[in-house]
Amino acid sequence: MAISYHRPTAIFVDLAVIKENVAHAVLQQQGKRDVFVAVKANGYGHGAVPVAKAAIAAGATGLCVATIDEGIALREAGLTQTILILGLVDVQWLPLIIQYHLAIPVATQEWLEEAWSVYQNERLSGQVYLHLAIDTGMGRIGFQENQAVLAAVHWLENHPSFVWEGIFTHFSTADETDTAYWKKQNERFNTLIATLPRVPRYIHTSNSATTLWREDVGNVVRLGIAMYGHNPSGGLLPMSPTLKPALSLESELVQVKKVPAGAGIGYGKSYETKQSEWIGTVPIGYADGFVRGMQGFYVLVEGQRCEIIGRVCMDQLMIRLPHSFETGTKVTLIGKNQEEVITIEAIAEHLGTINYEVLCLLAERIPRHYLNTTGIFE
Repeated sequence: MAISYHRPTAIFVDLAVIKENVAHAVLQQQGKRDVFVAVKANGYGHGAVPVAKAAIAAGATGLCVATIDEGIALREAGLTQTILILGLVDVQWLPLIIQYHLAIPVATQEWLEEAWSVYQNERLSGQVYLHLAIDTGMGRIGFQENQAVLAAVHWLENHPSFVWEGIFTHFSTADETDTAYWKKQNERFNTLIATLPRVPRYIHTSNSATTLWREDVGNVVRLGIAMYGHNPSGGLLPMSPTLKPALSLESELVQVKKVPAGAGIGYGKSYETKQSEWIGTVPIGYADGFVRGMQGFYVLVEGQRCEIIGRVCMDQLMIRLPHSFETGTKVTLIGKNQEEVITIEAIAEHLGTINYEVLCLLAERIPRHYLNTTGIFE
């Protein structure tokens, strides 16, 4: 997708804030745990490579992604730290896994057998770094029975080219007030760990929510949305005040006009003016991830809330203005404008979704500009 540099809509990511958020998490571990940061889905919309480099500079020791391609992009950007793919990988891609030195999850004995056949048949060399995924109650990926895990460990002990580097699970309710199910999952994982003949280098269960609000066994923290300054629970549980949002989204008014009463605005004439009104057009739409459900929400113009009226178009939207503004006036869609702030969480609440989805919807065609203590750089 072509990045739209030649329009005034842009995302700004403060890498100094990313570093502060990561440094806070590293400090909390007191040297007892590694901090791996999740930069999958283009760094939750922030930009994977710049965020990864900032996080490593702040003390993170590993990176988590969802796919092989995301891992390769980090390697080609010069990152040498541990990169763990969190999604399952087909055995046909084993040569790429070895070439780019990526760690991958294993969820079945069958995968191990098939991977070994590929390794032999293609006469591969080098080591494959594996993390055993354990399904303790998420129902997504992983071994379910302890005996199956023990069998996999035994198999790995006899295949030294396949390095057992880690074991992990994922908690489904760590971001909720009721801790009963989290405790059940945690107990299942702890029971399994106690039965192992040995433990691998990395043991990890801590996502952002677990890191913030729970205590668990393990020597690795997987820091996700908290690194970007957002609450994993959306607001259900209290957020650390030291973590701050790093992303803002801005555009400009490209046209301002006064329309008479009875004028239809947008597709389907879903908004009709009741009196003479000032209308502003902003060059962002649902193709940018600013979805049609944003109708009825608001943006900020010179510190004032201006309602989004009419249906959000593919590339543009319209807002109701209190009076005339000059074209080129800044419009804030996410972030602070004078004394007013639009948060990701407020948008998520309006859309009936979660902050994760709002961030990940932000399309790659929106340019990302990166700020640090010395100013803006690309």
